[in-house]
Amino acid sequence: MPDKYSAVWVSHSSISDFQKCPRAYYLKNVYKDPKSGNKIQVMNPSLALGGAVHEVVESLSNLPTDQRLKDSLLEKFDKVWLKLSGKKGGFWDKETEQKFKKRGEDMLRKIIENPGPISQLTVKIKEDLPHYWLSEDDGIILCGKIDWLQYLSDTDSVHIIDFKTSKNEEIGTSLQLPIYLLLVGNTQKRKVSKMSYWYLERDSEPKEVDLPDEQESYEKILKVAKEMKLARQLNRFRCPEGEAGCFACKPFEKIISGQAEFVGVGGYRQDIYIIPQGKDISEESEIL
Repeated sequence: MPDKYSAVWVSHSSISDFQKCPRAYYLKNVYKDPKSGNKIQVMNPSLALGGAVHEVVESLSNLPTDQRLKDSLLEKFDKVWLKLSGKKGGFWDKETEQKFKKRGEDMLRKIIENPGPISQLTVKIKEDLPHYWLSEDDGIILCGKIDWLQYLSDTDSVHIIDFKTSKNEEIGTSLQLPIYLLLVGNTQKRKVSKMSYWYLERDSEPKEVDLPDEQESYEKILKVAKEMKLARQLNRFRCPEGEAGCFACKPFEKIISGQAEFVGVGGYRQDIYIIPQGKDISEESEIL
């Protein structure tokens, strides 16, 4: 078996970055600040909102079913939000911050009022970061964290649920669920029989989607992963819009050129920056 430390690790997040803009992928996933030795990340209100809601909801899967809603989710959210308040969450003013915080509270109220799968049995993958060899021959590992795995006792299978905190619906060509299908199928023993998105902003329950074809998913993901590996080998990461840059890479270019404000070090040794007010060109997004 090849060495996993020299392998190219890919995930839904990094694949999505690469498909949007190879330059953005490089700056976010490969580049390290020469002074700190850390990778860089741009924080914005949408990422802060998604991160806070996900942290609260995902922590529930570690609790017994009858304990998950015993303590107030809104109180938990308040504690998590403290870590993201102000510029740490990309907020330049209190009004914007309160607007985003209220959105998060409303999402959690939906879960409190209609817990559905949150109050039912779950499957926990033992690894902190689930991963497996997508291709040993090519030295590529697929990794990622799944928001929620509901256990379906009648079929001894699992239901993959991905929480969405953005206002946008996931596009049909997204590789997110195909990636999760492969990850879950190769890191635990039960079959995946159901997959859903739960758009917390608008829906009181998960929205089921068709299961992707496993072989087709594998071929699509491996194809992109090989392109990513080749780009790394050639050190060639070009923005599709040329030197002018695009919406995906421009915020990171601002960090490199000294036009962003450093606000602290986040998890996984990332230097967190925010773009000065009026220059934020990042898109509405959610954390995965």
